[in-house]
Amino acid sequence: MKKICLLATLILSQNVFADDLVQWWDVSATVLHGENYDLAPSERQTTITLETAGGWKYGDWFVFQDFINFNGNNNGVDSTTYGEISPRFSASKILGQPVGFGAIKDVSLALTFEEGEGPVNSMLYGIGLDIDVPFFSYLQLNTYRRDAISNGNISDGWQFTPVFRIDMPIGNANIIVDGFIDWVFSADNNGYDENLHINPQIKYDLGKSLFGDHKQNQLLVGFEYDYWQSKYGVAGIDQNTYSIIAQYHF
Repeated sequence: MKKICLLATLILSQNVFADDLVQWWDVSATVLHGENYDLAPSERQTTITLETAGGWKYGDWFVFQDFINFNGNNNGVDSTTYGEISPRFSASKILGQPVGFGAIKDVSLALTFEEGEGPVNSMLYGIGLDIDVPFFSYLQLNTYRRDAISNGNISDGWQFTPVFRIDMPIGNANIIVDGFIDWVFSADNNGYDENLHINPQIKYDLGKSLFGDHKQNQLLVGFEYDYWQSKYGVAGIDQNTYSIIAQYHF
């Protein structure tokens, strides 16, 4: 049921809100293929990711759902799913006046719900800062308290999550570098290690290059780098891999 709710949010986000409530929105589908994934039924994986992001009257949102297919020797496990719902509530939008100082342009209540197969469900809540710095299209710094809400999940602690995007125009096209860093810098349980997950994507705006400005930010190709020190909080498991990707924005 939770996966159905995530998927419905992704597909219907452009229709379920009134125009005066939603300021902007985006829905995309990404196909990723890579190897050398640790702690998985197969080192080779193909993932389809559905995402939606947007701004609304009282804040912004980001939602994604991964459908992961295991290739090769998968020990009888063919696929799995994982998703997150991340709304933020902006102090500036709610109060109707700027809240911030210096490079800090806004302060938000930041929430994230993590959901997937196995003991991974968690609720995160904390403070998000929007930072205005040169060269970044956006930079958000979110600090969360992690609370595990499924049996067997021992990932309680504190997490710092920067989210970013950089656009680099090159000729008649564009290079996009975007992604996130999840740093669990404090863990409550001895069996769960502090961990660092760095996950940028480097993409070329193929749609703009081939079809002009009216297809800008629509068809992107490139690769995703994935470094995860102490993956899933398991000490000594350090994942270092990449995937080739194709992404389409509807």
